Amino acid sequence: MDAVVAAVVGLLGVAVVVLVYMIYKIVAQQGRMLVRLDSLEQYVAGAAGFSSANGQPVSPAGLAVGTPVPSFRLPDVNGETVALEDFRGRRLLLVHWSPSCGFCDQIAAELATLQGDLRKRNTELLLVSYGDSESNRRLAAKSGLDCPILLHPDDSQLEAFTHLGTPVAYLVDEQGRVAEPIAIGANDVPVLARDAAQGRRRLASERSLGESRIPRDGLSAGTPAPLFSLPDLAGRTVSLEEYRGRRLLLIFSDPHCGPCDALAPQLGRFHREHGDRRVALLMVTRGERKENRRKAEEHGLEFPVVIQPRWKLSKQYGIFATPVAFLVDEEGVIATDVAQGADEILSLACAEFSNEREEVRTG
Repeated sequence: MDAVVAAVVGLLGVAVVVLVYMIYKIVAQQGRMLVRLDSLEQYVAGAAGFSSANGQPVSPAGLAVGTPVPSFRLPDVNGETVALEDFRGRRLLLVHWSPSCGFCDQIAAELATLQGDLRKRNTELLLVSYGDSESNRRLAAKSGLDCPILLHPDDSQLEAFTHLGTPVAYLVDEQGRVAEPIAIGANDVPVLARDAAQGRRRLASERSLGESRIPRDGLSAGTPAPLFSLPDLAGRTVSLEEYRGRRLLLIFSDPHCGPCDALAPQLGRFHREHGDRRVALLMVTRGERKENRRKAEEHGLEFPVVIQPRWKLSKQYGIFATPVAFLVDEEGVIATDVAQGADEILSLACAEFSNEREEVRTG
């Protein structure tokens, strides 16, 4: 009997220990749950616009029109410090940005096409971005963006963009105040940019390029190249049909595109060294003839440069970035997918010349 009692007491002791341990785990788990719920409550309150990190009210709709944009000083992708006050006296399209944001990538080319018109209206495009310098440079080069890009320190947010995602944009006036209601998302940001570039309000019937269904990544290899007839810098009409039977490197450029300016003299040298022996060069640009003629002379371009009305031909080729290029074969068919940026364009041109040398050597 004593042995049975001892066994029961032992089992009860074990049960008590197990029960105490389970109660401890439950209390600890409840504590973690309460912490998580408290954090979630704070996050929801902040996201809903109830309070910021310092307890002050935050509007989910951003800064109101007429509100001064809080000052900031941030490094750009080259390590130079840039302040909001540096842009005083100019309007500013201030965009909350990230190179890893798919929506930013979607609208980058459209913003790039508007840079020249924005500057004509004393408006600077300024991206305040996450990520490192290299990732931001890659997106800028791919899309043709030629504007200051500032970097968030340690993934923190500017006060103007508290609890807001990317892309988001303000139009800031010459005195540093919000000039238009905040634009949020890949549909509204290009609309605000286009309105600023054209100096008018958006019509209700208009859609941004981001809302449209036209191709945005360029026509693919195997697609017949859209025909065109456009005036060159001397006023002579140049058509795609003139190049039938030859391979053509068709380059889309812009007089206000920094990467285009860097690429142009290299294309000029390539043409002077190799001519049209393997591949002819033809540049499509936009804007005023006088401005483009000056650019061509500055960069030593001896191959034809034609001017498209606004972005009409770019739209037909399904691309809105600069610089980009299409290789069109002897039958007028696009031979390779679009080359984007100076490196890809030069690689494509050099590959064509290498093919010519190989054919001569083996012929």
